[in-house]
Amino acid sequence: MHGGTPEKKLREMARQAEHCTRCDLYRNATQTVFGEGSPDASIFFIGEQPGDKEDLAGAPFVGPAGNIFNKCLEEAGIDRSECYVTNAVKHFKFRLRGKRRMHQRPNAGEIQACRWWLNGELELVRPRLIVALGATAANSIAPRKFKVMRDRGAILPFMENQALLLTVHPSYLLRVRDDMALQRELFVRDLRTAAEFVHEDAKAADGRRTGTNGAGRR
Repeated sequence: MHGGTPEKKLREMARQAEHCTRCDLYRNATQTVFGEGSPDASIFFIGEQPGDKEDLAGAPFVGPAGNIFNKCLEEAGIDRSECYVTNAVKHFKFRLRGKRRMHQRPNAGEIQACRWWLNGELELVRPRLIVALGATAANSIAPRKFKVMRDRGAILPFMENQALLLTVHPSYLLRVRDDMALQRELFVRDLRTAAEFVHEDAKAADGRRTGTNGAGRR
């Protein structure tokens, strides 16, 4: 894709992804679920894969996990419309249990096949901070093996001019049996860490440009 704004290039990439056959997941999924959000986003969220509701709607994080994600973003002071939200894998992987479609974790080959799209999104958006929602999301973009409970909540160096924060996937908050309120609070805390990082980073960048300590966007 040559020429055009990042927004136009993202739209063109999404159109191309509609016909993706890089792995076999397209055979059973309803449609490709591409990322969405601001092409100027400072925060770039990556989940694992679309779920049943996302597969039907064609948009990321619109099901039960998406609802709690949106509420936690609001509590953390993050405007979702100013972020970019996507998944490591763009098709829903499932197995049938009666008439219900039950989530199955994508394998390494499926994640690698979809990496082409994810790389394109990252190159066009150029976020300051990548927030990986779960270990699958983190390991889809980095060679090291991340563990959520070991690495969560810390701002980690990633690529040049980018940082990475790992936290749980919001679907975890729907499954946890004990201390649900605490786990939600910890998730919101991680989101606040993300918001504070990009805010302070923008202030520092603005100060370097103007020679002051004023606030500003990246």
